[in-house]
Amino acid sequence: MTHSGRTGESPEWPDTLDVGALLEAGWRPTPFRQFILKIHSRCNLKCTYCYMYEMADQNWRKQPRRMTKPTIAKVAERIAEHARSNKLPGIDVILHGGEPLLAGLEHLRYALHTIRSAIDPMTTVTFHVQTNGVLLDTNFLDLFDELGVLLGVSLDGDQDSHDLHRKRADGRGSYQAVAAGLDLLNAPQYRHLFSGLLTTIDLGADPLRTYDALLAFRPSSIDFLLPHGNWDMPPPGLPAPGRTPYADWLIAIFDRWYRAPVQETRIRMFSEIMRMLGGRPSRSEALGLSPVAVTVVETDGSIELVDTLKSAYEGASATRLHVFRDGFDSALMLAPFAARQIGIAALSTKCRACDVHRVCGGGLYPHRYRTGRGFRNPSVFCADLLRLITHVRQVMVDDLAELTGSRG
Repeated sequence: MTHSGRTGESPEWPDTLDVGALLEAGWRPTPFRQFILKIHSRCNLKCTYCYMYEMADQNWRKQPRRMTKPTIAKVAERIAEHARSNKLPGIDVILHGGEPLLAGLEHLRYALHTIRSAIDPMTTVTFHVQTNGVLLDTNFLDLFDELGVLLGVSLDGDQDSHDLHRKRADGRGSYQAVAAGLDLLNAPQYRHLFSGLLTTIDLGADPLRTYDALLAFRPSSIDFLLPHGNWDMPPPGLPAPGRTPYADWLIAIFDRWYRAPVQETRIRMFSEIMRMLGGRPSRSEALGLSPVAVTVVETDGSIELVDTLKSAYEGASATRLHVFRDGFDSALMLAPFAARQIGIAALSTKCRACDVHRVCGGGLYPHRYRTGRGFRNPSVFCADLLRLITHVRQVMVDDLAELTGSRG
């Protein structure tokens, strides 16, 4: 079984990767520990930067709107089978979309109960829902409280910044609805469900104003996301020879966050960089060289690679696997999954020569794509990642020197 590749094109990396040779050399795949289920394939917003609906891959149009109950039951069986055969102590299941709340209260209840009941007691399953927050109400929150489901919410800063990109289909902004949902989520009876905010960086927004607007909702964590793009379709503001606009934006927040007398929140990107500079492994697919153990199941039951690959080209996330025919162990043998688990061997020559490659890890995989060369390139954000990581490293070095009284 092979990856689908680009139709009519010469093979690009990693389709040329020889998994058999990797196995002969002693490599073994890391089992999946995170399962992203596209419980609903449509959305009630029309965000300008969305990789699902506004970028290269438009196959969402062919997907059923909602994952059917038989498909959910089969997915639950396959997840349980994978966890059992690989003796996994814990897994994460993320209900995603589109907008997962569009699936409806009872359909979500069915999915959560079906998956949890299928998993053997030896494996702990943690459920997450990633939502745009527009439909959040006490009915959903009561269900998630009852079943212990954690919620991440997308918010892009203050009202002006958020409504510039996260619009309804008729052009109206969504900020007021999201803010109302977050206020409900922050109520004492639901606060423990709030796992954090997802924020896509907009260079046109003031970074500290954005940060303060996010802090107003008291998130336990914030995940700042670089907007999706690649060498064929660069993100806004790039390329920028001699400049690092995304690093500059993030450094303004880092310096405020790092020097705050009391930690205001956890910022995932900064925490991961500091963790890896201290010699520990990455826990994020966006940075570092740790094996990526994530798979996606589409609403029709297709097993796919990480969904952000849809930003690269049509079919970039597709495989020929399906839960009604194939187990998740089969996916681990596909070259594109293996490529995310072989560490430094997946990096370009330029990346391997860089002194921060073990922290950067080449950047987020979809951001490396270039036609003809595939994904074995530096990130389109390469200069920004280098600038950010070296800044964080220097701050840590200076602090350590101050603590030890040394300037060496």
